[in-house]
Amino acid sequence: MQPLIELQQLRKSYFMGSNSIEVLKGVSLSINKNEYVALMGPSGSGKSTLMNILGCLDTPTSGNYILNGKDVSKMADDDLAEVRNTEIGFVFQQFNLLPRLTAAENVALPLIYAGISRKERTERAMEALKKVALADRSHHKPNEMSGGQIQRVAIARALVNNPSLLLADEPTGNLDSKTSMEVMEIFGQIQASGNTVVLVTHEEDIAEYAKRIVRLRDGNIESDKLKEMVTAAH
Repeated sequence: MQPLIELQQLRKSYFMGSNSIEVLKGVSLSINKNEYVALMGPSGSGKSTLMNILGCLDTPTSGNYILNGKDVSKMADDDLAEVRNTEIGFVFQQFNLLPRLTAAENVALPLIYAGISRKERTERAMEALKKVALADRSHHKPNEMSGGQIQRVAIARALVNNPSLLLADEPTGNLDSKTSMEVMEIFGQIQASGNTVVLVTHEEDIAEYAKRIVRLRDGNIESDKLKEMVTAAH
């Protein structure tokens, strides 16, 4: 089985004047299609840097990143932008919705960049909103919705391009615990329907929703554990 994500000896350094700070120190990791993985680690562990590389927002200093069979670690910016638009859906802590647009218009935004007709954009936006149980709020603007609904719109927007990978960066950081649970259940449904979900969080209870937890410390993988599947006895 071809992994969706393959990281081989990934290193990332930042240069400040003549000093170089190594943030990732040779990370190797493989994630298969349809996995649900949480990346955890204290601040300074390298998890945000790793997230940016996984999302093709940044490139490694050395090593390889193979996404869906393509080596994206050496790609030029334009090619990376293309990969981001077609292969990856992003969900951020800050929601990043445009206040003047309705839920459906916000969800359809990535399709404009992909050059898709208005009619198909609307259909696909509605389909994505159905997946997060918000089709009935499609004409509402962000200020007419709760935090949880806004984050669900952001998830629908991430799904609208049918990406290979859904990346969520602290997706419940701005939500209360009840709303966080609702949002995490939606990620579970998305993964159950065949998507690959990678979640970055520093909260243990949020990481528990994932099926596998990868912990980073000081730029290295400290542990990588599959959760035991608990089956209820009938």
